Amino acid sequence: MTAATVTTLCTAVAVLLAVGFLLGRASVRRGPARDLDLGTPVERATFRTLHTASLAAPPLRAGLTGDTARRAARQLRSLLGTEALCLTDREAVLAWDGGGADHHPQRVMGRITEVLASGRSRSIHTGCDDPACPLRWAVIAPLTGEEGVLGALVAYGSRESAVLVRAATEVARWVSVQLELAELDRSRTRIIEAEIRALRAQISPHFIFNSLAAIASFVRTDPERARELLLEFADFTRYSFRRQGDFTHLADELRCIEQYLALAGARFGDRLKVTLQVAPEVLPVTMPFLCLQPLVENAVKHGLENSGGECRISISAQDAGAEAVVTVEDDGVGMDPAELRRVLAGEAGGASGIGLCNVDERLRRVYGDDHGLVVETAVGAGTKVTVRLPKFRAGVHRVPRSGA
Repeated sequence: MTAATVTTLCTAVAVLLAVGFLLGRASVRRGPARDLDLGTPVERATFRTLHTASLAAPPLRAGLTGDTARRAARQLRSLLGTEALCLTDREAVLAWDGGGADHHPQRVMGRITEVLASGRSRSIHTGCDDPACPLRWAVIAPLTGEEGVLGALVAYGSRESAVLVRAATEVARWVSVQLELAELDRSRTRIIEAEIRALRAQISPHFIFNSLAAIASFVRTDPERARELLLEFADFTRYSFRRQGDFTHLADELRCIEQYLALAGARFGDRLKVTLQVAPEVLPVTMPFLCLQPLVENAVKHGLENSGGECRISISAQDAGAEAVVTVEDDGVGMDPAELRRVLAGEAGGASGIGLCNVDERLRRVYGDDHGLVVETAVGAGTKVTVRLPKFRAGVHRVPRSGA
């Protein structure tokens, strides 16, 4: 079951339970003017419940902190219709909304120990000795995540209610789903960072050493060329090792490729022939960071480092309606298709294997399985890699770098 499905199911349960609260209060809250509202009482209650849940969800998707708890507590209390509500982690009260804030928060943590240990909801009498305080009864429901119980939701009422026990428990489960989704977002970010670190590791010390050696060879014979190459090397490494954002523009990625090829050309000289064809209209297309450079590096390796002759590399970025189509083609030694399948499945080692598999997995994760790498190759026949990039995909956008 996907995270989206779990969220939908839990929201539906919370909605049904909360609708019962709202309907029960409808006859009291609805004056003569409310009779003119569109829809039945059930429809109006459902809408209000869904709207309240939608307001509570975004803060919770950032995790369970003091700030997110304060932003969500009021909406959760409105969802349940209770006199007061608080959210805690395992150590302290994070947020309180409603009456009793002057004396009840100090007692909460001592009452939730059993729930934190067992992970099961319970109802308790508050034991409040203030005759003016309406908070006489409370439901404590656990908030859980991948690492177990993270805290608790405590809903307070003036009297015991079996319906509130069920409703508070289900709303706590819905909150837990939001917290789990927050953990998934953080896990996704860590995975992406690990993948990019793997690609950066592919830019091996061997390549850096060869680039610097090639630059050094021009210091005496052609100082201006050495200066230009040194600037290209600085820009290339600055881009490749940047820390901001998971996405970039196609224009930035192509510029990185040009810098890489300039450094490779300094090493291999006339043996490396490059053709670049780019349609200007696709330059602003957003794409996952560092996805094309590994493909070009792979072409250089198979075309030059593994052969003694010349290598022609053709790079094309063309407009194809709703997509930009990028191809990287070389006339090098090629690859056995069976070996290619092992590479894309992550079963082959080596820098080129890591790079191709990494890029393929990232493209599929962002755009879907039908947007993975398309590789055409055979032994002795060169290699052609095609990437199809949707011009627009929800959630895919470039975060500007500071100072950019």
